Amino acid sequence: MFLDPASRRAFLRVAGSTGAAWLLADAALIREAFAHAVRQRGRSDARFESLASGMAEDLEAVVARIIPSDGSPGAREAGVIHFIDRSLATFAAGQKPLLEEGIADLNRRAAVRWPGTPSFAALAAERQDELLHDIEKSDFFQAVRVATLTGMFADPSWGGNRDHLGWTLIGQGHEPFYQPPFGWYDADVNGRR
Repeated sequence: MFLDPASRRAFLRVAGSTGAAWLLADAALIREAFAHAVRQRGRSDARFESLASGMAEDLEAVVARIIPSDGSPGAREAGVIHFIDRSLATFAAGQKPLLEEGIADLNRRAAVRWPGTPSFAALAAERQDELLHDIEKSDFFQAVRVATLTGMFADPSWGGNRDHLGWTLIGQGHEPFYQPPFGWYDADVNGRR
């Protein structure tokens, strides 16, 4: 439901409005956030720097619905929540209030729609999808979506995309180095024009 490819214009609009902090952040801080995610992933004593445990649980449930683990590893297995946590403690600290308000709103919506529900994370996946569908145009959802995609699909050398999980998901092979495709623009270099 949430993996439909977005048009280039839609992506740029989202990146321009809610993803600006990610695009303007210092690359060294982004690399550190990825490295932190890798260190925390799989640890039984993993701690969060910025997120309270309840909020982290609800936020991880959101990212797990954006890139679910259905037939292949998803955002949960890639440790995206730890990347987001580290980013909120550093370069994306300004987005923390937006995420806190968004999680509180999701929990309120869950309690109203299904009385007795303690949190968004406690809902079945189908019910989580219902609530996320209701808010998918919100600034909160768009910010979490951008953060999830960043944590899932960035170059593994930055510490994210653990074990190339994101690349495997989209069919991107791992290359030891990348070169631009050769064509008309490099013909003079090789003396072929």
